[in-house]
Amino acid sequence: MNINLPSRYEDLSEAYRGRLSPNRSLISLIVQAKKAMTISGGIRFLPIFGESGSGKSSASRELSTHMPDVICQLLNREEIESIERLKEKIVGLHTRNSDKTLVFVIDQYEENVHGREQIPSQFVEKISLIDRGDLRRIPAIFIWLTTSVDFRDMLVSATTRNKRILLSKDFNLVGPEKSEWAKIIEETFTFHNSENPLSDFGIIRDDLVEMSHDASTIGECIEIVGNRLGESLESLQNISEYQVLLFWPVADSLRNQRVLQFSRPREGYRLNWDVWYAELNADDRRTLPLHEFNRTRLYFDFRIIPFRVADLHRLCLDLGDDTKTLANTYLTRFTNTHLFHVVSDNWQNYDYNPVRERESQRSEEAREWYETITNQPTQLGRRIAKILRECGLNATHETDITTQYSTVRADVLVVTESDTKPQKIIELKVYASENTMPSTIKEQIKVTLRRHAQLAGFLSRQ
Repeated sequence: MNINLPSRYEDLSEAYRGRLSPNRSLISLIVQAKKAMTISGGIRFLPIFGESGSGKSSASRELSTHMPDVICQLLNREEIESIERLKEKIVGLHTRNSDKTLVFVIDQYEENVHGREQIPSQFVEKISLIDRGDLRRIPAIFIWLTTSVDFRDMLVSATTRNKRILLSKDFNLVGPEKSEWAKIIEETFTFHNSENPLSDFGIIRDDLVEMSHDASTIGECIEIVGNRLGESLESLQNISEYQVLLFWPVADSLRNQRVLQFSRPREGYRLNWDVWYAELNADDRRTLPLHEFNRTRLYFDFRIIPFRVADLHRLCLDLGDDTKTLANTYLTRFTNTHLFHVVSDNWQNYDYNPVRERESQRSEEAREWYETITNQPTQLGRRIAKILRECGLNATHETDITTQYSTVRADVLVVTESDTKPQKIIELKVYASENTMPSTIKEQIKVTLRRHAQLAGFLSRQ
């Protein structure tokens, strides 16, 4: 998968640019300029200094997104250097947008040409002629973006003979607050990577906050994140042969939805890290080894799968009888479920249909049955292993998996012929309906993540 995390305005998707947050200080200054031009006419000029990556381009070039009565365009080299081409630009844009204030942006033009010392006086002379000529009644604002304080001061000095056009002599654009960077970077990454969250590539919110301490601008922080992604791409491959599946029987639509919200169903019910993280309280976020937990999630391709008890009921009667014959009709129905497609490595052939627990006599009977067996998780696990075997899979009940670091016991272990994750560790979460609460689900995910982080050696045993 190609990863894309743009740090420059020009590299952002056009569809995403409209989501950029407004810069209130700049908008306030533009509003002030519009009022002044309405009263006294003429054009206005605003040199803006900002560090590279501070968001100058995003804030200025998207002014029309946040101000409907403004039309904003970037000036090219010919329009900057030729007064005739500049006039054509002003007239043409005004003709098409006669009811709007025109904002023209010059984005660090001085960095790409020789003789930068003459640029301020030459450009200011051009717009001063426009300010005194026939086009002075067209409301136009010129914004020059620069990363040099000295060059910004040169632009200001060039307006000495026509101070009226100068909006501000010392406007510095500082960009969003550092406390907002993590959220902005996460949103930018998700949008530009087919809605895949940044946490899926090993970088979580705490990492972003830490990286922001080493950056002076959000653009620099995005570059640091990009470098970290590049360094870790190879290590992010799922090299574990094990996959962990939380199997959670649900007896009604409410409980189904509670479990479902913690997963990404269209991706084979992968754990939705962002939803789980949002459920954590402040103490958990401060004390839990979240980086190791996220690494564990990725390493074991962690899934959480709600499963309708109506699809278990007839197959799980008489749990104490290991010799019970299972009807082919119910086994066939089981092989059509989302769970079986995940466990059998056949998800790509699943005709996706969100899990729904419909009200019916079948579901009511299954709900009543489930209430009687929530105290028999071991027997239920044994029966599920039997069901999977009769459906053609190599499944065993209560199997220990041992590494040099730790041991976990799989309620059910399924071994497939997959090249990537041949061994499936199934953990059963057999909870009564009244105990299937978001807090319970959150805690059980935490317990399972910790257990398997220890198995992989990401955490030491305590």
